[in-house]
Amino acid sequence: MRKSLRAITAGTLVALLAATTAAPALAATADPVRQRLDVLTAQDGVPGAEAVIQDGHRTRVVRSGAGDIATGKPFPRNGSYRAGSVTKTFVATVVLQLVAEGRVRLDAPVARYLPGLLPDPRITVRQLLQHTSGLYNYTDDFDRTDPEALRHRGAEPAELVATALRHPALFPPGTKWSYSNTNYIVAGMLAEKVTGKALSDLIAHRITRPLGLHDTYLPRRGDERLPAPHAVGYLPLNGKLVDFSDFDATIAWAAGGLISTPADLNRFYGALLGGRLLRPAELAEMQRTVPADLGAPGGGYGLGLGRIPVTCGEFWGHQGGIIGFTNLSGVGPHDRRAVVVLNQNPPPAGANQHLYAATDAAVCP
Repeated sequence: MRKSLRAITAGTLVALLAATTAAPALAATADPVRQRLDVLTAQDGVPGAEAVIQDGHRTRVVRSGAGDIATGKPFPRNGSYRAGSVTKTFVATVVLQLVAEGRVRLDAPVARYLPGLLPDPRITVRQLLQHTSGLYNYTDDFDRTDPEALRHRGAEPAELVATALRHPALFPPGTKWSYSNTNYIVAGMLAEKVTGKALSDLIAHRITRPLGLHDTYLPRRGDERLPAPHAVGYLPLNGKLVDFSDFDATIAWAAGGLISTPADLNRFYGALLGGRLLRPAELAEMQRTVPADLGAPGGGYGLGLGRIPVTCGEFWGHQGGIIGFTNLSGVGPHDRRAVVVLNQNPPPAGANQHLYAATDAAVCP
C-alpha cells in the first residue's frame, strides 16, 4: 500500500551485500539468504523475516527471528499475510484482461467508463495503472498518529476517491510519475463498472481459481480476520510492537487489501510472467516501464508491475506494505520466484534496502 517499491542498482546492491556479509552477527551461517534475513532481524530489529523461494520444482523456506514475539515461534510455513500493494498487480491483470476482451481501452479516458468521477477528463486508464495520472494519494490523509482509529474503520471506494479529490492534482496527467494508491481505487471501480461484478469476484474468477490459489482473496467490508496459520503482523507504536494482524483492510481495497501466502504469490507471478494470464500484447504493455522515483536509477514501473535491477539481471514484481506486514514478491532471472515477508510495517529505517538484498540473494544464487 505504501510507496516502498525502491529499486537498487546492481553496483549499489553489490556494495550493500558485501557490507552486510561482513557483519559479525552473520558469521554463523554460510547461507546468503539467511544472512540477509538475519540483518533484518538482528540489525534492523524486525521481529521476523521469511523468504520462500521457488526454483523449478524445488521450494526452499528460510526464516529468521520470530513470527510471534510472545511465544518465540517462527513464521508458520506458508502462512497467510496481508500482501499490501502486491494487490495492484492483480488489479492491473484484471484490467488488462478486459483490454484483451475489447471491453476497456488503455488509452481511453477514465471518464468513458466512470463519467463524472474525476475532475480531469484527460486522465486515461493507462495513467491510472502506471501512476502517471497526477491524482493525490488518499492515504497521505490518514492520521498516522492514531492507527487504532483505522482498525475497524473500513471504507467504500467512492469515499477514498473523494478524500483524494479534496486536493488539487499533483501535475497534469502523463507528465510525471508519482505513486498514488488513489489510482488503483479508481481502477478497481472501473473494473466493477465495466463488468457489473465485485472486484473480489473478478480476482477470484479470473486469477485465483484458474491458478488454484486457494489462500488468496480480497476481503470485503467487515472481514477483519487474518486466517490462521499466520505470523503476527506488528505495528510499532509508542515504543512497542502492537498486534495489528486483524483489521478492516477495505481502507486499502484495490490498492492493497489482498490476503495471500508465499506459495500462492510465487505461483501467481510465475504464471503472470510466464504468459498464462495475459496475451503477449497485454503482457508487453504491462512491462513497458516509465522512469520512476524508486530510490535509485535503473528501475522502472509498468502497469502494476515494477522492474527492479538485481545483481544477476532483473526482478519483475511488486513490493507491498500495509499495517503489520511488508513484502517483496516476484520473479527473477531463469524463472526464480521469491517472496520475502517481514511481520512489521512500517518497517525500521534501512529495512527496505535489506529487504531488497534478501530478495537479490534469493533469486541470484
